[in-house]
Amino acid sequence: MAKASSELIYLFGGDSPWQSRDWTSSDDRVRGGASKSHLTCLPFSSVAVFHGHLDTKTLGGAGFASQRTTSENRLWDISHYDGLELDIKETDGKRYTFILKDRLLPKSPNGREQSTVSWEYDFQYPEADEAKKVFIAWKDLKPTYRGREKQDAEPLDLKRVRRVSLMMRSFFGSQEGDFSLSITSIAATKISAGSSSWSPYRHDPDALEEKDVTWNKGERRQSFMAQGRAWFAWLCDIVY
Repeated sequence: MAKASSELIYLFGGDSPWQSRDWTSSDDRVRGGASKSHLTCLPFSSVAVFHGHLDTKTLGGAGFASQRTTSENRLWDISHYDGLELDIKETDGKRYTFILKDRLLPKSPNGREQSTVSWEYDFQYPEADEAKKVFIAWKDLKPTYRGREKQDAEPLDLKRVRRVSLMMRSFFGSQEGDFSLSITSIAATKISAGSSSWSPYRHDPDALEEKDVTWNKGERRQSFMAQGRAWFAWLCDIVY
């Protein structure tokens, strides 16, 4: 368990230094994709870099690359805090997803992980911006199961958080290629302790930007979104 003060507890960074052995890849290669991710802890630095390549051609427009924590026995009790703060040092302007899990199941007989509910938050800010601290309130974490939003999910158990993940995905074909996100720390914090209450761009899968696609008919739009959700659910079936 990371050291804590009354206002802040570091999950990674700060007084809980980043270590590469705490993270492992969970990419679309489990479904025949070609995306790759890495988490590199810079030597003599308190910064970790989540980076890699998001391939969307192999699987016909879908894809994801992610890093998740390795230990299945690790628990974080962050119930006395108001949310999480990501101290971002540098980014490429792309959208990323932060994920928490409070439940893990034993692997199935074929060695694959069994799906459980994931709590997700999407964020983005322009590449040219200065470093920012992204605050994620508990209420803003969205429960999903196999890539689909789960309306009837039980509340996130903040006393028993089991896994932390960082993900890069295509968001229905709107991004691909190399990516890089440098993070100084991930910490649970109280609102009064945060140095910033900045609200990042929050992706709404039901409201694509005009730059992504122009729709002539509502039916066409709904069909496209249904296909995108089906692709991502299929990809996430065994890892999320």
